Amino acid sequence: MVPINRRRFIGIVAGASASQLSLARADLAVREAATWRGAILGAPSLLRIHHPDPLVAERLISLSVGEAQRLERIFSLYRPDSALAELNRRGALAAPPAELVRLLSDCRRYHELTHGVFDPSVQPLWKIHVEHFSRSGAGTAGPSSEALAAALAKVGFAHVQFSRDRVAFSKPGMSLTLNGIAQGFITDRVVDILRERGIDHSLVDMGEIRAIGPRPDGGPWRVGIPGDEAAVDLVDKAVATSSGCGFAFDPEGRFNHLFDPVTGRSPDPGRSVTVIMSTAAEADALSTAMSLMPDEAVRQLLEDLPHGHAYVGRADHRGNHRGKPSFPLE
Repeated sequence: MVPINRRRFIGIVAGASASQLSLARADLAVREAATWRGAILGAPSLLRIHHPDPLVAERLISLSVGEAQRLERIFSLYRPDSALAELNRRGALAAPPAELVRLLSDCRRYHELTHGVFDPSVQPLWKIHVEHFSRSGAGTAGPSSEALAAALAKVGFAHVQFSRDRVAFSKPGMSLTLNGIAQGFITDRVVDILRERGIDHSLVDMGEIRAIGPRPDGGPWRVGIPGDEAAVDLVDKAVATSSGCGFAFDPEGRFNHLFDPVTGRSPDPGRSVTVIMSTAAEADALSTAMSLMPDEAVRQLLEDLPHGHAYVGRADHRGNHRGKPSFPLE
């Protein structure tokens, strides 16, 4: 199967295409930069490092990309040799990689923080939608209520048991997707690598975006968000956007890649949520959860996150944004 991941709404530096959101120019006050473009967990990624010594910059790119690809071999849904793929096949995994246990610990924290809305165990819901809409003449009403109920019976992150020695599902047929947090986790790891090696000014995109410090001229990094030329300023912050219009099974977008772990249904494809947090994993996970939450629930959650901000915008099911974000939630 060809991996289909949520469409990324935010471009970085010179990496945004015409189909992506606008990104205010963030060119550094140096003439050259070592650049890598590729894909991590199926998402277009860009790393551009400015350093007085181009050989050092190239080595930092090699080190960063190597680490990102190593983590991809742990978290990928679509690589049959990944730790996650083996867990999903067998329902248990002995001696799991430390990074998988750490990420599952982060998932538990966001699961609890969002009162269960952030739930990586929704993968069975994705599977039944793929099965339904891949059939010839598939009904536009989506999977049957019986199929939906059967999939929901396999959902529930509380039924994922893990320790440094073992990960296991307590219900048969369960499976996980880490697509709502793993790209942020990888971005944070690359930021750690660069900071440890003296990089003070950079904008890192390994599936999600995180700024290291300000721009070299002292100003903030400007990153586009859904809306009419709207942008956010980043200094030592990360940003992520989630929306149901990123991928849809049906032309109207009523059945998309985001799933409510309680109802099994997808959110309004016309609503997008952009979240700014201290780390990319946090922004990634919370934008996923907030895209499933009503505005008032988002407001209440932000009261527990004084360092965070969220912006709610509108888009059609093809991802074309209409007007400015409806309001900032702070």
